[in-house]
Parts: sequence; structure tokens; C-alpha cells
Amino acid sequence: MKKKVKKEISVIGLGYVGLPLAIEFGKKNKVIGFDLNKIRIKELRRGKDSTKECTKRQIVSSKYLSFTYELDEIKSSNVYIVTVPTPVDDSNQPDLSFLKNATFLVGSILKKNDLVIFESTVYPGATEEICIPILEKESGLKGGTDFFFGYSPERTNPGDKINTLTNIKKITSGCDIKTAKTINDLYKSIIKAGTWEASSIKVAEAAKVIENSQRDLNIAFINELSLIFDLLNIDTIEVLEAAGSKWNFMDFRPGLVGGHCIGVDPYYLTFKAEQLGYQPQVILSGRRINDDMAKITAKKIIKKMVKNEINISKATIAIFGVTFKDNCPDIRNSKIFDLIEEIENWGIKVKLIDPWADKKEIKQKHNKILSASFADLKVDSIVVAVGHDQFKRISAKKLRTLCRSKNPVIGDLKSIYSKEKLKEEGFSVIRL
Repeated sequence: MKKKVKKEISVIGLGYVGLPLAIEFGKKNKVIGFDLNKIRIKELRRGKDSTKECTKRQIVSSKYLSFTYELDEIKSSNVYIVTVPTPVDDSNQPDLSFLKNATFLVGSILKKNDLVIFESTVYPGATEEICIPILEKESGLKGGTDFFFGYSPERTNPGDKINTLTNIKKITSGCDIKTAKTINDLYKSIIKAGTWEASSIKVAEAAKVIENSQRDLNIAFINELSLIFDLLNIDTIEVLEAAGSKWNFMDFRPGLVGGHCIGVDPYYLTFKAEQLGYQPQVILSGRRINDDMAKITAKKIIKKMVKNEINISKATIAIFGVTFKDNCPDIRNSKIFDLIEEIENWGIKVKLIDPWADKKEIKQKHNKILSASFADLKVDSIVVAVGHDQFKRISAKKLRTLCRSKNPVIGDLKSIYSKEKLKEEGFSVIRL
């Protein structure tokens, strides 16, 4: 009987996806978390996670987990899991540079019988068309014969402390039946919610990319409704709450759609469709609506300020929140920066405050400065762009003390406050 080979796993990329995965596998297997960011590795060795997804206790409790930025230290692994970002570029075309670089690294140390699993979001076919040829060229080995591979898309929801890695069903797939079972069994060992074994890698890739495309379209529909209801002078949230009294009405809310998945994944699917000669209609239409919402919202707020006789040329607006979602430090593809740019284009000064965002990252990536506290704010109007818990705890009365203008405007973009209480304090209220 052939001796069962003990799995030694390397997780390539230790961001929002890779770190939780490495921690869970590290409870039962020897795992090395690999990342080229030396600062990140040094922090993780001290038990610090700057993404705030994992606590120090969680990191140190993973007894078989270690971290490195040295490629030589992961050569002994026989399972490589790639969890790097796959964003879009300025033209909304897939940017596979991180994925390709990670694949080159793995290919350079790949051995016979090793297993490579990709988790990064891609268009259907990318794993076999892009990644496997790189692995074969770099290693001199043949995929499906000398080494084996599969795809298991990440379903991470940053900031969500309920729907965590182990509580979300995991899609798995492999290059052949035996590999698919191996990969499925591997993930089943840590995923409490169970797994879904897809019939092929392409099916798994497609399933991932449509999950967020579907959500993007649903939000786009609600955003379009909000534009129509605004013309009708109807409060969108009140309409949605009324419609939501029906048992099968889907609860989506208007908003600025950003982040690493929802605002990106549709472009991966449409890119592949266009390669095949099909011009997507519905998906791109939804994307256009969602991409335009920052500009539309800025104009809406500024128009109300002008109506309230606020001098735009000398005005200052406080924007509460710059991350792409509530209670999360992630600023990837945050549409709040589009909103800021649009407001600044009108000559209005902007002050930013966000208790979750990293000041250094904001400065480095967007050349913006976060205000240290609410005490620093004396503004003419406020835009609450993200529903952090810290913002929800602020009273309407306190918000009013931050405004120096006689008739301030508040853009409650997440509808986290009572509209009536805001009006009682003298605010002109704008909601999406």
C-alpha cells in the first residue's frame, strides 16, 4: 500500500483572503504563509494583522503556521495555494500582473507531484490559459501529469465577523477527478459549512465571477430607481421599506459600489465575453450606473448647498468614511475617492475622517490626510459615506455642532440616521 504523503502547505499572498486561510490550515497542517511584503511578514510574526480580519489570538493559536518572505523557505511544500489580488486597470481591463508574478514564483520551485490551487478571481478559462502554461514553462513539468492543479474561488467578505471563511460553503475543482477529490477533501477539513465540488475549473471560475456580477446588477437597479424617485421627490428608502413588506422582495439598497470584488468582477466576465465576440449589454449597463453614482451624488449635494445659500467657493465638507464598506479598513477600489475628487473639482475643501482607515495608506495611495478627530472639524456640510459603528453612535445634535453654516446639508448616503431628527437640528437631508 502506498504511503500517504503528509501535506505541507504554502499560502502565497497574505491579505484578506490568504491570512485567514493560512490560519485555518495551520491548525492541522504545516503551513507557511508567504508574502513579498517584508513589513507585513514582520507584523504577522508579532501577531499583528493590519487588515483587522484576524486577532493576535487567532494568529498565534494556529500552532503549525509560520511566515516568510524568503522563497527558499517554501520549497519543501507540496501544496501551493495562490491568493493574490486580481484588480482592474484604469481602463477597467483585468490586471493579472499579481497573479502572473505569483505563478512565476511557484513555477520556479515546483516539483513533481506538487499541487497548485488558485483562489484569485479570474474570468472563466484563465487558470488553464494563463497560469498553467507559466507553471509548465518555469518548472519544465507537465500539468496534469507531473504536477496537478485546481481552482477554489475565495468568498471572503472583509469586515464580516459572522460569515467567516469556515462558515461559507467553498467551491472546489481540479484538473481531473482524482485531483478534484483531493482538493475537495483538503478544504472539507477546515470548512464547517461544507464544499461544492464543481464539474470543472471553468465552472468554478464562472460561478465566482457571476456571484458578484449578480449583486452588482441588483444594486445598479436600485441605484437607478433612486435616480427616478429623486425626480419624483420620493424618498427611496421609504419606498424600499414599503416594498420590503412583501415576503419575496429582495433587500438591496442604493449606494456607491466599490471594493475588491463587486466593482471589479463584472469586468472580468465582460472582458472574456468580448474576446469571444459577444458584446455584453445588461452587465455593462449596470456597471455604468454604479460607476456614475459618485459623480451624481456629489452634484446632488452641491446643488442643495447652493440652494441653501452656502458659498461654494469658500465651503468645506466633512466626509465621514473612506473605506469601501462598513467596519472594515479596506480601501481597495473605494468609490468614496471618486466622490471626493468630484467635490474638490468644484473648489470645495474636503476634510476626511475614518476611524478604520490607515492614515499612511491613505496618504501613500491617494495623497489625502485623515483628520485626527471630530474636534478638528468645523465645516459647512457633512457627507456620511460609510456606515461605521462609530458614526452610528453620533447624535444628530452632535453632528449639528460640527457645522458652522446656517443651513447645512447632510448627505446620509447609508441612511444610518433618523431623517426627522436631522431635520429637527436644521439639516437639509440627502439620501440615495
